[in-house]
Amino acid sequence: MTENTAKAPNIVTLDNRSKLCVTGVNDVDSFDEKSIVAYTDYGQLTIQGDSLNIKKLSSETGELEVEGTVSAMIYTDNRPHESLFGRLFR
Repeated sequence: MTENTAKAPNIVTLDNRSKLCVTGVNDVDSFDEKSIVAYTDYGQLTIQGDSLNIKKLSSETGELEVEGTVSAMIYTDNRPHESLFGRLFR
């Protein structure tokens, strides 16, 4: 993503560590009851916890709602996924 491109607003709201609302979500890569990996214009967001359940995911509005016990939220930079062979033969 270039610097001149407008980024979608990314708002994270956590109520009592049990209800999480995130806006500006472009995609959800993976999810289970322990972690959810979502992509935003501001980076990859990994949500960790217990009994995590996606209650709402809208590709039109970019909204993600999660219920469960949230123990961590971690942002990392968006990087292209590189295959094992790509890493070996740099």
